[in-house]
Order: sequence, then C-alpha cells, then structure tokens
Amino acid sequence: MYSANEKRYEKMKYFRCGSSGLMLPAVSLGLWHNFGDTGVYSNMEQMCFTAFDNGITHFDLANNYGPKPGSAEINFGRILKEHFRPYRDEMIISTKAGYDMWAGPYGNFGSRKYLIASIDQSLKRMGLEYVDIFYHHRMDPDTPLEETMGALEQIVRSGKALYVGLSNYDGATLEKAAAILDERHVPFIINQNCYNILNRTIENNGLKETSHRLGKGIICFSPLAQGMLTDRYFNGIPADSRVRTDGRFLHEDQVSAEKLDNIKKLNGIARSRGQTLAEMALAWLLHDGMITSVLVGASKPSQILDNIKAIGNTSFTPDELAAIDELSR
Repeated sequence: MYSANEKRYEKMKYFRCGSSGLMLPAVSLGLWHNFGDTGVYSNMEQMCFTAFDNGITHFDLANNYGPKPGSAEINFGRILKEHFRPYRDEMIISTKAGYDMWAGPYGNFGSRKYLIASIDQSLKRMGLEYVDIFYHHRMDPDTPLEETMGALEQIVRSGKALYVGLSNYDGATLEKAAAILDERHVPFIINQNCYNILNRTIENNGLKETSHRLGKGIICFSPLAQGMLTDRYFNGIPADSRVRTDGRFLHEDQVSAEKLDNIKKLNGIARSRGQTLAEMALAWLLHDGMITSVLVGASKPSQILDNIKAIGNTSFTPDELAAIDELSR
C-alpha cells in the first residue's frame, strides 16, 4: 500500500494559476502517453507514486487518452482507488473533452450534448464525484461559443468540476470565451496549449499575451517537443523514437538536418548552464513568470525525477535568451 512522504511539498515549487486562488506545481504529470491499454500497470503505479512523492499534485487526463480512448482514465481510476483515495483533497485532477471519443454525431467537438455526456463518462471511469479542472479540448468552428461555454457553466454548477479551462484555443477566441464565462461568474482559470522552445504558436496567435492580460494561467503540453528537446536526437532519428514507432505527433519531415544541428547548439547552451537540454527546455518555459506549470509525460519514474530538476534554475541571461530565440527559428 502506498504511503505518502510528508515532506514531498518541500521538493516542488507552486505557482498561482492566473488570478485565481488555485496553486499548481511547476511540473505536472500528463497521462497522454503510457497510461493506456498498451502500458504496464505496475509502471503506471510507480510513475504516480514518484510524482506525488516529489510534490507533483496535478495529474492531467482527457476522455480520449489511451489507446484505447478512455483507458487512461480507467487505469488512473484504479490507481486512485487502490492507493490515493486518502489523498484526494491533496490532488488536482483534470480531464477534457473535445476530440473524437465515440462514433456518431455526438462524440466530439463542443456541443452541450457531448460535453455533459463526456464529463459523466469520465467521472464514472475514474470513480470520482468531481474533477478539479474540466477543459474544452479544442475550438469548435460550428458550435456557438455561447453553447460550449454554457455547458462548462452547467458542469461547474452541477458540482462535477471545480474550475474550467480551455485547450488549444487562440488568443482571439480565448478573449471571447473569457468574456462569456466571466459574465456568468464561471471560474475559468487556465489554458492548456502546446508550447516549447521549438513551437512558439501561442506567442504568435496571441494566446500567451491575452491569457496573461486576462489573469488566466497557462499550462504547456509537449514541453520537450515530443522528445526533440532531449538527448534522443543528437545522432539522428533513433529506431525506437516516436517518429519511427508512432508518427501521429512527430513526423520525419519535422526533424530536418538543420533542426538537429540547432538542437545540438541548444544542448551546448544547456551544458554551459549546468543543465541537460531537457532541464533547460523546461526551465525556459518557467523563466518569465507567465507559465503556471509545465506538463510532462514519462515512460518511467526516473524521467519524472529528471524533469523536476529543471525547477532548480529558471533564470536566464539576456544573451542566453537571445541565442535560444535564434536557434528556435
């Protein structure tokens, strides 16, 4: 049986989520990969133990995480039941809905029908009465924003979520959504978006600036660019990389010779700072105070420990930042 280490909070830094009262750990654990039916349950347990023992209180899921869709929530629910039930009030658990989940016209995007059905299914899979944060997972060009935001309002009012978030939105749509939610007094506190040294989309589409101006937090997924911002690609594309074994989220044409050369130069900056490339990449996300938390994935517990080391040095000189910007183009 799991037994919590009472000094775990001393190992982590916590930041306020925008202007809300909620604090999130600087590093959160994402269950996007390695918690589905293809994962090893004992390894899932150990990753959750390692995370919580080191102050990672936030565990992030979505309805479709797997494979198969829903299996990550089922496995995490089992871990909660077997080990973490006494610590539920010390944990932040989030999930999402927006991508394809079940067949037919009611299983994706942002209708009231889909979102309310999905939160009910997610709670059942995890054995929970509520989640701490429920996200709309992607913008829906065909459903009125008022309907989607109204569904989020209903989910909070019904007690099925404490807070709501938006994922994969751009700055302009975020501002419209925030106005609706704020008018209805819905506790919208956080945005979840892809952001890393090599992917500056939220800088270019206004999301980062708008979120900061409105007092909303940001949590970043893919902070290591699907492994490119680690030592995995220093000698080309490895045979067991996601490029070779999966290909859904990282394609071979995204790993050009020029990019690999820039990654090696980024590693040189990291070494001069006394960090690994992965540690520097995570630290860079936290350096300006505009990012609440970085959402890391892992395939083994040791990777979680390595990622936590990043919080030890999140200060950068102007020259370092300029050099990183130059190499990210």
